[in-house]
Amino acid sequence: MASRSTRFLDPAVAEYCAAHSAPQPDPVQARLIARTAELGPVAGMQIGPDQGVLLAALVAATAARLVVEIGTFTGYSALCMARALRPDGRLIACDVSEEWTAIAREAWADAGVAERIDLRLGPALDTLRALAPGTVVDFAFIDADKPNYATYVDELLPRLRPNGLILVDNTLWSGEVLDPDPADEYGTAIARFNDAMAADERVDAVILPLGDGVTLLRKQ
Repeated sequence: MASRSTRFLDPAVAEYCAAHSAPQPDPVQARLIARTAELGPVAGMQIGPDQGVLLAALVAATAARLVVEIGTFTGYSALCMARALRPDGRLIACDVSEEWTAIAREAWADAGVAERIDLRLGPALDTLRALAPGTVVDFAFIDADKPNYATYVDELLPRLRPNGLILVDNTLWSGEVLDPDPADEYGTAIARFNDAMAADERVDAVILPLGDGVTLLRKQ
């Protein structure tokens, strides 16, 4: 099945790409997808399985010891990344919802990765600023409130190791970034973020038309 949010490819091409992205969701992931779907329209905040594959590949390729996730929702992305961590690795998951992360906790326990995930409830900026001095982040995933995207990157970059990676979700925002006057504040925030990252000499940036658009940032 194609990602639930792939909008920028021919549908047949998107379906083919998703079907040939391995591994496909296993029973634990499938149960989490189904449980999240029961929440109704808000389930659209869950990443697609193909994005989960990409996250796991990037965490494994960087041999990440510490991953930070900003915006956990029901835990699919954290589950994918936790499975790909090195044996001594851990993931700090930031969110503000006890309701949604309760579903995440159940899924992580089901997958046997709960001990790798440190869930911190509260504003993510507070969590980042409270990290111990000298904390080194290898990889980060941002999928939270769009107006704060640039601020999250600013907080993460000093803590990110050289050549460390940040993946940012929803950076095409249903194509609204092409509009000189986006229809909502999130579209405006994303367009400004994209402009800022393209001009930011601290990172190399590339936008990929996966899901609702993802941006990969590499720290110089």
